[in-house]
Formats: sequence, structure tokens, C-alpha cells
Amino acid sequence: MTDVVIDAMIAEAVRSAGPEFAGDLQSLSWSSMAVGGIFGSLLGGYALSNLPINAIYIMFSALPLFQLVTCVFLKESPKGFESTTDNAAHDHVDGQNIDSAFAGQGSGESFKYEGTRKRKVARKKSKRRSLSKRSEAHEKHNKSVDLYSSLKSALVSLCTAFKQPAILRPMAWFFISNAAVPNISTVMFYYQMEVLHLEASFLGTARVIGWFSLMLGTYIYNRYLKHTKLRNILMFAHVGLVIITVLDILLVSRLHIQYGIADKYMVLWGSALADAINQFKMMPFLILSGQLCPPGIEGTLFALFMSINNLSSTLGSFLGAALTPALNISSVQFDNLALGLAVRLIGTLLPIGFLFLIPRDVTGLTS
Repeated sequence: MTDVVIDAMIAEAVRSAGPEFAGDLQSLSWSSMAVGGIFGSLLGGYALSNLPINAIYIMFSALPLFQLVTCVFLKESPKGFESTTDNAAHDHVDGQNIDSAFAGQGSGESFKYEGTRKRKVARKKSKRRSLSKRSEAHEKHNKSVDLYSSLKSALVSLCTAFKQPAILRPMAWFFISNAAVPNISTVMFYYQMEVLHLEASFLGTARVIGWFSLMLGTYIYNRYLKHTKLRNILMFAHVGLVIITVLDILLVSRLHIQYGIADKYMVLWGSALADAINQFKMMPFLILSGQLCPPGIEGTLFALFMSINNLSSTLGSFLGAALTPALNISSVQFDNLALGLAVRLIGTLLPIGFLFLIPRDVTGLTS
């Protein structure tokens, strides 16, 4: 949810600052996340080696608290908040004026008819209470109507925006690009641990290098590729992912041994290249989503985009979960793992055939 809010705020900032800053803002966001990931990985490794488990939980519980505190410094006023406050203050002043008028009128009559004054004051107080209750009920009704109208308007705007081909077609491609690729990363992790006997510390080092690669991919995209057509970027990204899958097939087939390449280098370079290449795919997705978002519903539409992205990734995981038992692959059985990787290679190539869904002339700056 936090990522969705951040991306929506970036989309709003791009609209106010100009589309030429789209890649810069996204790069700053992802670079900051990569720096945090590097420090988090290093801190996690140090904590696991030197601190008890209770201290680790306390330490990593304090970090979200710090993130929550930083949210206080975000300045944003919801639409209609100021006008609602002004109306409430105006109604309060009017109520005070009415009370003063009633009080003045009652005090004027008190010199002549004491008993009559008390009855009139009682009737007026009763009338004011009745009017106040009616006003409160009317105000609650108006608030509920305004909330319903706001939700209805947002839903209609969301459906209208999503039905546009400029939004629906690219989102369909990103959905296909994730759902068509079976995710068997868990099996690869067990293979690296059980067959290659790689240490957990080495896998942590590979994760740190992956974060550095993410920063490098962000820089390369923002520096050299944001003027390139998104079709070309996405095509080369999937070709790169195919190369990564070929490296995994070589690793599982043990063909790299005859060339004197150690397992650690294969895993290390594969992890680093995968993170960098995936960034070439993710950056266009975020920038294109920011460009396609109509003003006023950035957060809602970004939430929908990310939900579609997460759903497609989940379907890819389900596809991988169905593929592994079909090929008799498990955490202790890896004979057909190369065949499973070959199926993943074919799935990685499939989205290239659907690149016509991406607008032809869209780049990282203009749509």
C-alpha cells in the first residue's frame, strides 16, 4: 500500500513539474529504495550474526515506526476539507447570532411579563433544539450523500479511464508478461542450497549485489533509455530475461564446469543481471502508468495497476506450482529442472509477440 501511495504522489508531482521529470523522479524513488535495500541487507546480516533474536525483532520493529513518523511531514490537504471547515465555522457563528437574538428578545420581555417570558423562552429553546436536530440530521444526510456521490464519481471515472484503449492495452500486455512466465524461483533456491551447497551468507551477498544492479539499471534507464520507444525497451528486456534463463539452464545442466566457471559466479552474475534487466521492464511500467493516470484518481488507478501486476505475478507463481509437480520437480528432486527452465524460457518469449498492445510511439517522456 505504501508503494502505491508513493507512486501516486510521484505521478501527481510529474503533472505539476512536467513530463520531462518523469524518469528523474522515478529514478530517485527506486535509487532510494535500492540504497535502503543495501543497508537493510547489510544490517540484517550483521544482526543475524551478532544479536539475539529478541533484539533483532525490536530493531526491525523500530524501522516501520520511523517510517510512520516521517509521514507526519507530508503536507497534503484533501479536496473539500477547507470548504467544509469554513462552512462549519460559518454555521457556528450563525448559531451564536441566533442565540443572541433569542436571548435579547427574551430579556426585553422579562420586565413586563415574567411568567410569559419563561414560557416563551422555553418554547424558543425547544424550537432551537428541534431546529438543531433537524440541522444535524440534514448535515449527516448531506455528508452521506456527498460520500456516496464521491465514491460513485471516482468509480465511474476509474471505469471510464480503464476502458480507454490507451490504458487497457498496455495493462493487458504487462499482465500477460507476468502471468505467462512460470515462477520456479523457489525450486532454484533449493537447488542452490541442496545441490550446489551455497552458503546463506553468499546468497545474502548476491542479494546486495542485486540491489546495486537495480541502482545501475535505474541509472542506465534514466540516462540513456528514457528517450527510447517503450516497445524496444520491453523487447530487449525480455530478450535479456531469456539470456538469464539460458544461464540457469547451463547452471542446472552443469555445462559451465567444463569451461572452468564456478557455480558461485554463475549464480552471482545471474542474480545481478536479472535485477538490472527487470528494472528496465519495471521503470517503463511505472512511467507509463503515471502518464496514463487521469488527474484526480492517481492513487485509485495506481492501486488498480499494481493489483493487476500482483495478480499476474501470483498467476505466474500458480503456473510454476502446477509445472513443478507435472515434471516431477521438488525440493529434493531436480532431474527435470532443466526442462522446467526451458518451459519458462518459452513463456518469457511469449510476451514479445504481444508488444503490439504497447502504443507505437510512446517513450519514457511522452505518450
